[in-house]
Amino acid sequence: MLIKESHVDVNTSSGLMRVHIYAPNLARYPNARFPGVAVFTEIYQVTGPVERFCRKIASEGHVVACPESYHEFEPIGTVIPYDNEGTDRGNKYKIQKELSAYDEDAKLTLDVLAQHSKCNGRLAATGMCLGGHLAFRCAFDKRVEAAVCYFATDIHSETLGKGKKSDSLVRCKEITGELLMIFGKQDTHIPTDGRQLIYNTLTKDNVIFSWCEYQAQHAFIRDESSKDRYDAALSRVCFESMMELFKRTIWLQRGEAESGHEKIEHVC
Repeated sequence: MLIKESHVDVNTSSGLMRVHIYAPNLARYPNARFPGVAVFTEIYQVTGPVERFCRKIASEGHVVACPESYHEFEPIGTVIPYDNEGTDRGNKYKIQKELSAYDEDAKLTLDVLAQHSKCNGRLAATGMCLGGHLAFRCAFDKRVEAAVCYFATDIHSETLGKGKKSDSLVRCKEITGELLMIFGKQDTHIPTDGRQLIYNTLTKDNVIFSWCEYQAQHAFIRDESSKDRYDAALSRVCFESMMELFKRTIWLQRGEAESGHEKIEHVC
């Protein structure tokens, strides 16, 4: 499916935020409407790998909106390089920015999608690293029917923003959509005990989620400057899993859900 790229600059409490838009373009069907997906970036903002990720999602039939997370600190359109200086810069901003500011960005990005002429109003979220955590928090918004969180750093420790307690885990009971959590077992950014805490909290709070841990390191879907961590085969598996969730949640016209849970029989 062909796509059309554009951007909008949105007013936030701390100035303008650029939101990059990737929308399906069916020339013969001008009235076609599609679900919307908010894509949140790594600490490097809207880099080449992120753009390619957005284009792939859009070409599967979704309007994609990708905000620049560090608009308070960098000029519009800035891409932070994948080098030591860029990493230090991005990590510094990650901690300096308030949780409330990230949440405002997420709400405004969903608003952009909901108001887009090609969007049918069904919304989901995804993201990698920093963006995986932001997609998780975006799911606090009741409009979000599904969220796919790739190696979502800091959910367990909340070094994101200035909170000392993990506000994200405290609030995860607010999530009404379905989650897909994706991690690498060798990811040193999210230790085993941190992953276990996230899993146990989601289970305790009755969040609907799927959980995938692969033999991979951090940022294994980044196809550029990955420090030899990129795994194309696993990236394809994860992308297909994400598309399965999106097709089942924001593509299908499912009608109203029935109360209660299906009884599972214990049979061979």
